[in-house]
Order: sequence, then structure tokens, then C-alpha cells
Amino acid sequence: MNLLFSKIISGFALFCLVIIIALLYEGIDRILHARMQKRFGPPLLQPFYDVIKLLGKESIVPRRAVRAIFQASPWMSMALVLLIFLYIPIGSIPPIMTGNGDIILILYLLAASAVMMVIGGFASGSPYANVGSQREMVLMMSYELPLALVTLTLAWVMYKKGVPGAPFSLETFVTVPVWNTVGFIGGIGLFSLLLALLGVVPAEVGKVPMDIAEAKTEILEGLLVEYSGRNLALFKLTFALRSLAMSALLVPLFFPFSLGKILGLHGAYFVVVDFLWFWVKVLLVQIAAITIVRTMYGRFKIWQASQFYWFQMGGLALAGMILVTLDVVLF
Repeated sequence: MNLLFSKIISGFALFCLVIIIALLYEGIDRILHARMQKRFGPPLLQPFYDVIKLLGKESIVPRRAVRAIFQASPWMSMALVLLIFLYIPIGSIPPIMTGNGDIILILYLLAASAVMMVIGGFASGSPYANVGSQREMVLMMSYELPLALVTLTLAWVMYKKGVPGAPFSLETFVTVPVWNTVGFIGGIGLFSLLLALLGVVPAEVGKVPMDIAEAKTEILEGLLVEYSGRNLALFKLTFALRSLAMSALLVPLFFPFSLGKILGLHGAYFVVVDFLWFWVKVLLVQIAAITIVRTMYGRFKIWQASQFYWFQMGGLALAGMILVTLDVVLF
């Protein structure tokens, strides 16, 4: 009972922390995006102001909407994303919840969160939201291929190399970095897998150039067009949390290196330094995968995005899988 109570308290504290960090990183993203375009940009705390303002406004439900589904969708979508952080090890701190298939569960929760947004768009009764929801479904079916190839290859490598722990557990990747399990050819393959996974991030979090489901200038925010007030605030939080979750997922998979070990720290200093170092790495991944990409490229069309993930990113992930397989089998 005490263990369950401590996990509930730890989970609630973690949820509060990641919400704050997600909005803070969203503010950093906006500032860097503006500076890259030679603009001043909004203040750092602008995402907090936006969410607080929306929370104080009324949530309007369209007359043609399926009220129960329309209202539940933002809550369910955000809750599913928050659950992801229970399974991600933060530095040297083990996750609150763990199992043999953490990675599979995390990908399922990400997909389920996107599905809840799609359902909310369909339930709104708006033709613009209907188009946005259809686009989101096509996008999901497109980027699942490279995502599956990357995760399956990484788990297979850990299994074949006999690394202690479950191959689909993030703690396994933290204990033994995947880069230490392969040679030169495998390293090139892992780099290809990393690039493929970085390419998936913008679509997974709904950022330019893959914000096709919202597309402000085309379909007026798409699946979010009918949402307002508290419901819209929840969706804003969901998008920020999805960006943080995807970036946090990449860190234990590809960048689990401990700063505390490098500095030779022990005890509380080791835990604190690794905890802070983890969030620094997450920020750097988010800047590389989201901020820089959305500054460099304009919005893709839906057929371009689908083709990009099926052929370019899928091909890159497949090439990485082949190189890693050759390294493991032959060497």
C-alpha cells in the first residue's frame, strides 16, 4: 500500500514537472524560431500565458458535435501522453512504471493520443475538422513504417548481443548504450536509424513541415477548428507534451550517456547532475528535431509527407537495419 501511494505521489509530481518543462521548452522553441528568422519573438513564458488565458475562457460545443466525445477527446489525449513519462528513465532515476515492453507501450500511447485527437475532430461536425482528421490518419499510417523499423532493429540488436534486460525496455538501453554493441558498419546503420527517427518527430508532434492536419492557412486549424477555451488549452498542452515525450524517448535510445559518470560523481550529486543533464539533452534533441526543421522548411502537402515517410525515411530506416544486421551477423 505504501509503495502504491508513493508511486501515485511521484507520478503526480512528475506530471506537474513535465507540464512546466513542456511549456518552458515550447517558449524556448518559439524564441529560437523567431531569432532564426531575424525576429524578436514572444517572451519565454508566452505558452504559460496562452494556456492560462484559455483555461479561463468558456468551452463552446458546436450544435452538430457529438457532445460527450467532443468534450472527452482533449482530456483523453493529454492523459495518454502524460502516461508516457511514467515509463521513461530520467537520468539515473528509474521510471516509476516499468516492464518488458516499455517502448511498445510508449509508441501505443503516442498513437492512441493522436487517435483521440482524430476522434475529437470527427466528433466536432465541422467539414474543416473532418479534413484535418483524415489528414492526420494518413500521416499516422505513413510514419509508422520507419518508426517500427527503428524500434524493432534496436530491440533486435540488444537481444542478439545478449545485453541484460528486456530488449524493449528503455532501462536496457540506459544500462548499455546501443552504440557500444556494434562496430563501424553498425555505427553507420545506427546513425541512419537515428536520422530516420528524427525525421518522424515533426509528424508525431504536429509541427512544421508536418502540421498538415492543422494547416492554419488551408483548413483553419483543421481538427482543432471547433475547440475553444479549456478544451483548446488541453490540446495546446498535449502538443507541447508530445514534443517533450518524443524528444525524451530519443535520449535513452540514442543518447543515454551519463554526465555524472564522466565527472566521477557519487551519491546525491550524481543523481542531481544526471537529472539536469537528461533535460538538457531533451532540449537539444527538441531544438534539432523540431525548431531547426520547422524553421528550414515550409509545410508539406499530404501526398508529399506520405511519400517522404514511405520512401525516403522508410528507405533510410531499412538501410540502417540492413547495415546493423550485417554488423551483428558478420562481426
